[in-house]
Amino acid sequence: MTSEGSNTTAITLRVPTKDDGYRLHQLVDECPPLDPNSIYCNLLQCSHFADTGVAAEKDGDLVGFISGYILPQQPETLFVWQVAVHEKGRGAGLAKRMLKEIVGRDVCKNVTHLETTITPDNEASWALFRSFARDMGAELIHHEHFEKDAHFGGVHDSEHLLRIGPFTKSP
Repeated sequence: MTSEGSNTTAITLRVPTKDDGYRLHQLVDECPPLDPNSIYCNLLQCSHFADTGVAAEKDGDLVGFISGYILPQQPETLFVWQVAVHEKGRGAGLAKRMLKEIVGRDVCKNVTHLETTITPDNEASWALFRSFARDMGAELIHHEHFEKDAHFGGVHDSEHLLRIGPFTKSP
């Protein structure tokens, strides 16, 4: 668990618990344009995938969350499913702190790469992952992975798969 001061109150990073599931659902709802998942899915993210997730709290409020998992067929790769930062937690590099928190954990000791998917117009996410790659001394490559019409039935923008690695610096 890490903590960092801000103007008023520290933001604490910790491993999520199942008690965070509903709170995560609310956080995602307050962070458009993130895609919402079911509450049940959020409960699984906070329990089954807790070791590769991170919850950020400020004044007792959940202000940030990253869900991810180690790919079963690629145990050296952490897949970041979703990054949520509430406006109460923005402006202090919280998302990158959360990423580094996860890859620095023992459960990720064999992780040398990070993958995620991002829509082409999500500038905040592109900036986050480019900055993370620079900090980790790693290459970032990407290509279209899920296509709007073929995979989303035309109702969601295409998603690019980003792959960062190998990491040459510790978090």
